[in-house]
Amino acid sequence: MKKTIGLIGLFICVLIFSLHSQTKVETSNYLNNSPKNKTISFNDLEGIFYASEDSNLTITFEELYDYSIYFDANDTELLSNTDIFLKDLQRGDHTITLKKRNIAAGSKEEISKSFKIKASRPWLSNDATVFGLLMIVLFFVFKTAKSERIYFKKFYKVVPALLLCYFIPAGLNSFGIISSEESNLYFIASRYLLPASLILLCLSIDIPAIKRLGSKAIIMFFAATAGIVVGGPLALYVVSLFAPEVLNGEIWRGLSTVAGSWIGGGANQTAMKEIYGASDQMFSAMIVVDVFVANLFMSVLLFGTGYNKKLNRFFKADDSAIESLKTKMEEFQMSVSKIASFNDLIYMLGITFCCVGIAHLGADFIGPWVTEILNGMENQTAARLMVSFGNGFFWLVVLSTIFGVGLSFTKYREFEGVGASKIGSVFLYVLVATIGMKMDIMELIANWGVFKFLLSIGLIWIMVHALFLFVVAKIIKAPFFYVAVGSQANVGGAASAPIVASAFSPSLAPVGVLLAVLGYAVGTFGAIVCTLMMQALSV
Repeated sequence: MKKTIGLIGLFICVLIFSLHSQTKVETSNYLNNSPKNKTISFNDLEGIFYASEDSNLTITFEELYDYSIYFDANDTELLSNTDIFLKDLQRGDHTITLKKRNIAAGSKEEISKSFKIKASRPWLSNDATVFGLLMIVLFFVFKTAKSERIYFKKFYKVVPALLLCYFIPAGLNSFGIISSEESNLYFIASRYLLPASLILLCLSIDIPAIKRLGSKAIIMFFAATAGIVVGGPLALYVVSLFAPEVLNGEIWRGLSTVAGSWIGGGANQTAMKEIYGASDQMFSAMIVVDVFVANLFMSVLLFGTGYNKKLNRFFKADDSAIESLKTKMEEFQMSVSKIASFNDLIYMLGITFCCVGIAHLGADFIGPWVTEILNGMENQTAARLMVSFGNGFFWLVVLSTIFGVGLSFTKYREFEGVGASKIGSVFLYVLVATIGMKMDIMELIANWGVFKFLLSIGLIWIMVHALFLFVVAKIIKAPFFYVAVGSQANVGGAASAPIVASAFSPSLAPVGVLLAVLGYAVGTFGAIVCTLMMQALSV
């Protein structure tokens, strides 16, 4: 008990010290000539700067005359090559855009550079060290989750272990101990460990048993989609009642990218940016809203897994088909279970990562090939609707899933007996920790004046989404599993859907994978319908 209290106290002290070590950054919404602090060329501006070291930046320009400067939302003029001084930069994303005042033939009309301000350098920046920290966080969570101590048992009855695997890294990032922007861990986890986990989790998939789950999973998926499509314009309208300025400018263009992300994923989000032309600054702000609201809602769903039975009673749902699938998978695991030899593990991981490599190779070929076809289509309107199919990550997920399902019909299915799903689950939990690293609560606090209306839209939007899910689930008597997975197959995509599904049982992760692929397919179409309604409100 004393050791536990000591560890908690130490962690709190670390957070408090980190909080107080942050440099306070005051808002200064103007450009001003001033003595230099740090000088940097406009051409080299993109990157990360730290307020504790570089709160004031002097920007130099080369051969740029007769341009208007747009610094975030403010406009001033650059009359000559005079250097400009940015004073007391606030934590978060910033953009400097130069627009030609008198456009001459052959001149570039607009040039934009984006950069990010963080409070201070992270304590830990070496990826190996950060990875070690994330792994010890996972160790601490699961060690305490399996503890026989009464206070841990009471705690984990309320808070799922998976939720802590997400929020502790989020706290470490928010308080400057680690930094997601300076780490490649999420990229590695999402590009290498995620496809490997999809293959390992699908190895023992029982397609006939999944078919017996019925149509409710598909119905809940499209209910989630409908909640996103309707929720966007409704949230925009509600917030406009007390903040009419949200209907002005290009906010609806930025919100289109959120719609794309929440009905498909990153591929659809990028597609919507290209279709509706959201500015880099607006896109950066929307990414913050997207990450915060989506991950907050995922935490709510993970919290709900601890009350699965109670929620099923509320929905009057029959989850016998789900329990039957879980039981069948557990029985299969027991029937093939054996002590894993060195050769077993080498064979399993060798085949798995060989498939991951082939999936990457296929994605690198198919993505550009599809993009080339779409670019050559006469009907560019139709091409834009299918632009997400040219994204390499989409094909990486699809091919990995196909390989996993394909191997489930071979003798390699018996790799489940030496821990295929367990290793796949480990990879997923590492992914969860790296996803948590992307949340920066302190950035939201520092930029509350900018984000308060955008966050209000996002929170109302996700609540409408949740309302759709609960109403439809109540009507069709769908289990909470379908609610959670149907939601994340839309909002979170392939990275989150299997995580939420595995919170119920690792054997159910393939259901989340298959629904996430469906989300990629319909994401752009649903997002365009949502955007058109938001645009109609804003005009």
